[in-house]
Amino acid sequence: MTTPEQFDLVIVGGGPAGYGAALYASSAGLSVAVVEKDKVGGTCLHRGCVPAKELLETANVFRTVETAKEFGVSSGQASIDFGVTQERKQKVVDQLHRGLTGVMRSRGIEIVTGAGRLGAAGVVQVDGGPDLAGRGVILATGSKPRTIPGFDVDAAVVMTSDEVLDLDRLPSSVAIIGGGAIGCEFASMMADLGTQVTILEVMPTLLTGCDSDVIAIMTRLFKKKGIAVRTGVSALGHEPGRNGGTVVHLGGEDDLVVDAIVVSVGRAPVTEGLADGVPGVAVNEKGFVEVDGFMRTGADHVYAVGDIVDTPQLAHVGFAEAKVAVRDFLGERAVPVDYGRVPWCIYTHPEVAFCGLTEEAARAAGLDVVVKRDPFGGNSRARILGETDGMVKVIAERGVGGRLGRLLGVHMVGPLVTEQLGQAYLSVNWEAAPDDIAELVQPHPTLSEAFGETVMALTGRGLHVA
Repeated sequence: MTTPEQFDLVIVGGGPAGYGAALYASSAGLSVAVVEKDKVGGTCLHRGCVPAKELLETANVFRTVETAKEFGVSSGQASIDFGVTQERKQKVVDQLHRGLTGVMRSRGIEIVTGAGRLGAAGVVQVDGGPDLAGRGVILATGSKPRTIPGFDVDAAVVMTSDEVLDLDRLPSSVAIIGGGAIGCEFASMMADLGTQVTILEVMPTLLTGCDSDVIAIMTRLFKKKGIAVRTGVSALGHEPGRNGGTVVHLGGEDDLVVDAIVVSVGRAPVTEGLADGVPGVAVNEKGFVEVDGFMRTGADHVYAVGDIVDTPQLAHVGFAEAKVAVRDFLGERAVPVDYGRVPWCIYTHPEVAFCGLTEEAARAAGLDVVVKRDPFGGNSRARILGETDGMVKVIAERGVGGRLGRLLGVHMVGPLVTEQLGQAYLSVNWEAAPDDIAELVQPHPTLSEAFGETVMALTGRGLHVA
């Protein structure tokens, strides 16, 4: 039997959580191997975050050209060649992949191609490759799109996010099953590029988990965009239509005829066969690996991070969990991720970004709160951009003696709010009080000053916000 190659840390999976762990560990001087069955970067880089946002940026450019005449710029009739769009998307992905691979190799990280699974005594077995032994092992095999009965994926009529990101042309009409973040991003992009979009969501609203004011604004603006929003409806199956397309059967409602269907009902962890029979590595009924706050499984020096644990399936959460796992492995002080305060970004048009408690959750927790809202309509930069839909909403705890306590949550919908969330995220996580934040100088004219204005209004001495 060949002796396994020895490393300080072996990581199974090369997505954001996996390569994040590898880079963080290598910077601490550890010898690291990453086992990846496809390409490092994982779903986020190759079939998720990055390519999806590139297509959304195409939609942004298309909107800009369509409205250029409002700025006195003559550009002619806008049209879309989706094949060229896909070529650019792939160029961006390939450039980032080459850069990531180069950084990993420059750090001395061993990249091993193949499907890995955990065996006994910290040995990772690689299909078609060498066995690897680590003093520690991090499992980070990521996720895949979930599917639902009655909608078998064929990449022609029925698609998941994977297939949408490989289209060479957009359908003329589409039903998107699922009104969460991913479904709404695809709906926004396709509608902006000329597709007739219908969202089918089984829950009572779009974007379940978002603040109710954000949901109300997005629902209104989606309908204004021409997107048909049907909530509280179940999609039961489909069959070919008589005149082309396909007929989607809905529970208790009329059938819907469309050219294509996108199933966007969340993502499932990829854990099958990952650690079968390994004592202490438990997988629950949903397929998630069970861990504690330090990302430790029940096996010594075996961790799990990213989409295979039952935490928010966000790339940056995977990065944070990777750091916690590596620090714990090193014996350093590690701080568990506070999942109630992580940043969320949804790249629809307009964008959504938030962190902390919603107003509903804060009140349900019995907290006495003060709330302020600032519409982007009064923001100078938003007016300049011609993007005035949306608002900033800030929720603070009411303190004693009339003084406001900590910020509990910040919720934004509007132009480029994903780029504005940083100061709100820091404020919520540092439990800053509005009086403290109001002392900071906000640059003008900027979109980001809307946050500062809203917080200042909480102190009772707002400028433009009452």
